[in-house]
Amino acid sequence: MNNTANYISELLYRYECIILPGFGAFLTRRQPATIQDGTNAFYPPQKLISFNSQLKNNDGLLANYIASAENISYTDAVAKIQRYVLSLNEKMAKGQRIELEKIGAFYTSVENTLQFEPLQEVNYLTEAFGLHSFASPVIKRDIEIKREVYKEEVEAIEEAIPLTFTPEKRRERPYLQYAAVAAILLGVGGFFGLKQVSDTNVSYNNKEWQKANQEIENRIQEATFEISNPLPAINLNIIKGKENTTTTTSEVSNTTTSGSFHIVAGAFRIASNADTKVQKLKAQGFNAHLIGVNRYGLHQVAYESYENRSEAVQALARIKREQSSKAWLLIKK
Repeated sequence: MNNTANYISELLYRYECIILPGFGAFLTRRQPATIQDGTNAFYPPQKLISFNSQLKNNDGLLANYIASAENISYTDAVAKIQRYVLSLNEKMAKGQRIELEKIGAFYTSVENTLQFEPLQEVNYLTEAFGLHSFASPVIKRDIEIKREVYKEEVEAIEEAIPLTFTPEKRRERPYLQYAAVAAILLGVGGFFGLKQVSDTNVSYNNKEWQKANQEIENRIQEATFEISNPLPAINLNIIKGKENTTTTTSEVSNTTTSGSFHIVAGAFRIASNADTKVQKLKAQGFNAHLIGVNRYGLHQVAYESYENRSEAVQALARIKREQSSKAWLLIKK
């Protein structure tokens, strides 16, 4: 029994893009809580599902999840996905409507285009778990303020009891002058106090900005970049004299690789960091080496290199499982 649709449904709770290799990608978009004016219905926030038939390349997410869930190899998981996609394409070719449990339905329109109808009953937003839509009754306000009646009553009272106003002499209040002077002094003091606080905040922000830049720089040095379609590496050996002959030869031998399939462990901006990575991997028993500088100017380090593709795929699955899930396969022919 092929449970690929169930695995896709489980991954939609955690990720925004799930690619079914060879068929398309399921995308999720967050929608806030809404109110429908006509029915006074309240709907909780949710994830809206859409489908993009242009994204078909295998990113490894679904295959790795199936391999982990069913305790099978990565290659077997990829083969299982291929069989599932083949069965979907055969049903679509016959004009059948395909129902994916908890996801939605696929069908072919009159213009012979693939159409996707998402399932509305399932909410993949974990933050809204347990929330349901409900309708609120209309609030009716029957109390009306009769202004004209009140106006007539007030006018009748004024006619019966005429109001007279006597001017009042103001007394001099000298203490108000002192209060005004005190307010001015407090304002001036507050201005200088705020300026000092502002200068302190600016100095603190500058220090934090420098720390953040330094941390970003350190992470860039240790970053691993995954490139799906890398350009072939070009090694330029420039001999400036007898003094540089030995150095150039050692650099070339250090970047010499055997095989077209390389399992990449990382890419480093500084060459010394790449050399350190090579030594660590060699200490772990790998035949680690440099495989050149890519078009981004990063020094690439490989666990191993292979001539045979199947051997490289098997070794990649083992390294992902035992060493690092960030390892990937680079093909340089």
